This record gives sequence, C-alpha cells and structure tokens, in this order.
Amino acid sequence: MFEQHRETLEKALSAIAERGYWSAYPESPSPRVYGEGAAERGKEAFESYLGKPFPLDQPGTGSWIGAERSPYGIDLGVTYPEPLVDDLIAAARAALPAWRDAGPEARALACVEIVDRINRRSFELANAVQHTTGQAFVMAFQAGGPHAQDRALEAVAYGYAAMTSSAASARWEKPAKGEPLVMDKRFTVVPRGVALVIGCNTFPTWNAYPGLFASLVTGNPVIVKPHPRAVLPLAITVRIAREVLAEAGFDPGLVSLAVEEGQGLARTLATHPDVRIVDFTGSTEFGDWLEQNARQALVHTEKAGVNTIVVDSTGSWRGMLGNLAFSLSLYSGQMCTAPQNLLVPAGGIETDEGHKSFDEVCAGLAGAVGRLLGDDARAVELTGAIVNPDVLARVEAAPSLGEVVLESRAVKHPGFPDAVVRTPVIVKVSPDDSDVYGREHFGPIAFVIPTGSTQESLEVLRRTIKARGALTAAAYSTSDEVLDQAERAALDAGVNLSCNLTGGVFVNQSAAFSDYHGTGANPAATASLTDPGYVAGRFHIVQTRRPA
Repeated sequence: MFEQHRETLEKALSAIAERGYWSAYPESPSPRVYGEGAAERGKEAFESYLGKPFPLDQPGTGSWIGAERSPYGIDLGVTYPEPLVDDLIAAARAALPAWRDAGPEARALACVEIVDRINRRSFELANAVQHTTGQAFVMAFQAGGPHAQDRALEAVAYGYAAMTSSAASARWEKPAKGEPLVMDKRFTVVPRGVALVIGCNTFPTWNAYPGLFASLVTGNPVIVKPHPRAVLPLAITVRIAREVLAEAGFDPGLVSLAVEEGQGLARTLATHPDVRIVDFTGSTEFGDWLEQNARQALVHTEKAGVNTIVVDSTGSWRGMLGNLAFSLSLYSGQMCTAPQNLLVPAGGIETDEGHKSFDEVCAGLAGAVGRLLGDDARAVELTGAIVNPDVLARVEAAPSLGEVVLESRAVKHPGFPDAVVRTPVIVKVSPDDSDVYGREHFGPIAFVIPTGSTQESLEVLRRTIKARGALTAAAYSTSDEVLDQAERAALDAGVNLSCNLTGGVFVNQSAAFSDYHGTGANPAATASLTDPGYVAGRFHIVQTRRPA
C-alpha cells in the first residue's frame, strides 16, 4: 500500500521546492484519463447516497441528522450520525499514540494512499460538490477533485519536509580529558493533539484538505466538521480515510466526522481543551471569534477579503476585458479569490485601441460580461448556481449602493429548472464610499471606482487591504514603473499580486505546488496554503538522550 506512493511523495517534495508546474492528479474528466464509464459510475455512486443514512461507522448518539439541499433545487435527503463530542475526542486521543509512533514516513505514505483513493472517486466527489455548492459540474470536478487533491498532497509534502528537516537520531561526541563524552540522542516528532477542520459551503474539499492532511501527516488525529449545507463531499472523504487507516492497521478514529444541522457544534469543538489545532474557512465574524476564544489551540483561519484590481493601462484592451469578465462570472463570484473592486483613473486609460474614458471602461466591461454570458446554456456552465439565500439577497440589494453599470439578470438553467442563477451586477461608486467598497460583498457583485490617478488607486488598494484583508490583487499597466509600484503596494499590504492577465490564467485561480493561496500577512488569512509556517506549529520535537 505504501511503497507504490514513494515516487509521488518524492515528486511532490521536489515540486514544493522548485515551484514550477506539476500536478499529480489530471484535471481533465476525459474517459481517456479516468477510464471508460468512470463518469457514469461516479454519478451512480453519488445517487446511491440520496435519501439514505450515510454509511459511516463511528461513535454517535444513535440519531441521524442532515438537511442538505442542492442549489440546483434537489433535496439530497442524506443523513449522518449525530456526533457525541466527548466520544469523538476520546477516540481521537486513543488513536494518537500508535499514529505518532509510526513515524513521519509511514504517515506521509499512508496520507498519499488516502489522497490516491480519493482521486479514484473524483466523479463521485464532483457530483457531491456540485450539488452542495452550486458549482457547475466541470468546476466541481476540477476544483473539488484533482485541484483539491493536489492541495492535499502539497500539505503532506510540506509536513513531511518539516518533520524530516533534521536527523531523527545522532551520536554526540564532545572532546574531554581522557575519553570523550559520548551520548546517543533521539529526536521524535510529537503531534500537538486533536485537530479540528471546519469546512465551508462553497469549496468543501479544496479548503478543507490542506488542514486535514497537514494535521494528519504530522501525527494529529482530525475531526472534520463540515458546513451544514456541504456535508456529503467531506463525509465521503472521511469514509475513505477511515478505510485506508484501518487497512493499514491504524485506528480509524484518527479521522472522524462531526455533523450538525444548526449552529453551535463548531464553537463547542473549537474550545474543547483537548482540541489543539483549528483550521477554518468562512466568515470574518466567526474567524475572529475563533482567534479570540480558541486560545488553547493553534488557529488557522481564512476569512473574507476585499480583492482589488488596479487598472492603469493595457496593451490588450479586449484581452483585459475578457479576462476580467471571466473572473467576475466564474462560479458567480462565490470565490474567496474573486475580484470585487476595480480602481480606474477618472480620466480614463491608454490602450492598444486608443484612449478609453472611464465610462468607456465601464461600458467595455459590461459588454464583455454580457457577451460571455449571453447564451443561457453556456452561462450556467460558467456561473453555476447561487449557493445560498444570503448571496441572492446581496445581489438584489447591490443596485441601491451606487450607479448600476450592469444589471444582474436571472438565468433559467436548462437542466435544473429550480436552480437560482444570477449574472454579475456591476455598480459605480465614489472613492468616498469606502463604507461600501471597503467591505466584502460575497457573490457576483463588483464595484468600479473612479480615482484621481493610478497613484491614488494604489493607495486605496494598500489602505483597504491592510484594513480588511484580501486574498488576491491584480494590476494592469504597460509601464514597468507602475507595475513595480503595484508590487511594492502589494508587499506593503501583504497580498499576492497578478499583473497583466489577458489570457488563460485568471486572478481567482491558484495552482498547487506553485501559487501560494493567502499570505497570512493581512487580515483575510492567518496563514498561507501552503508554506512551511502552515505545518510547523502542528508538531513539536521531543528529545531523549543517554550515554552511549
């Protein structure tokens, strides 16, 4: 089971050092990649869960709970064992010693086996992700499947590299009068303790896998607490992990599922004295609460941010508009990396098609979104569905915030008549309206802001992100000097920057093994997916020594 994955682990270790393109798991859903009939079998596996208790053997109250409804208008009807918190934690604690004693290599290879089995069920997971998040199927397959699996493997590689950065044992000899002083020393990786992963509604696997596998590879048992609207993808994940661990001779209590229908379980778990690590993706409000109250734990949060784009000039007017339109429309802007604020000089910009006034920039952007989403059948494969009523309410309220540049429109989904689909709304607001654009409006909502100059735009970027955080920023300019200034502003604000994206790479995409997701250097996140700091606090080194 383990040895077959040694090469994969070694390639992943090389990839995190070199930062070039590498992927262990193909993103194409083609039958040539995953085999004939894989898509059909995956859909059948997904459908086999509907309307039934989920097959998961773990401690519980004996009751079965669940309230998932697909954003495409389907009641999933899947129920899950209601957890007993103390039983889950007791099982995790009992499983820890043998997992710790197995050592870094065995843990790493076991984790790669788990990810490999998850990959084999990518179509099953894609259907589960689609019908819990509202993502279109291809995006659900890629982001919820291979891309999330790459992030999992990346976390395993970082964890393994951190644990093995120094020798596990040493013979220590110090010259002395007569015989030297000789000691044998052993250095053991000791896990921090029980870990908790709190999942999100929009990207349940992509955002949960880094924390899950970073904790597991470093020796910590993990309790997975999904978002109540997106349980099934993580339930499938937990079931696979438990099966692999049991086959490998470990206690499956190392990974467990904690489901709730309402609110409160995450707070109870996060503040339990035996929970020593918390990974969370979601709202700023709850992320702040965790940071302030889960004081017994190492807390990693990814929260809301105000992603900003500075437009100074462009050498590809049509390429820029097309790229921005795609970025605003992808999954209806329901991405933590989606752009929200577009800062444009009030006097307009220079382009390869001549000078464009501010109003022409607004009209060009609105036209690009309109062309991209003009065909309803094509539009829904890009936008997906609105994930929950809160997003819909924000879209409907957005026109009251300023001057509407592009109205949102309802789209009828040809395959799911009850799906709620909305195209982006674009609103012009004043630079003085920082109370509007200075906070996140999660969903397909964007603001175009006329500034006095590009320098003012960069200052707004710097000020807004320092105050509210961001996961992405972008700049368009034909001037190297302006791009250098934008990079300095991004460094000051602590945000990752993309420049002059006009082709097939978009600001809201993040590639494992090369792109860092978040920085930990602004309020949107306390850590980066994935860097050494993300894994280092999950374990300690304990030394023993004795005379040789």
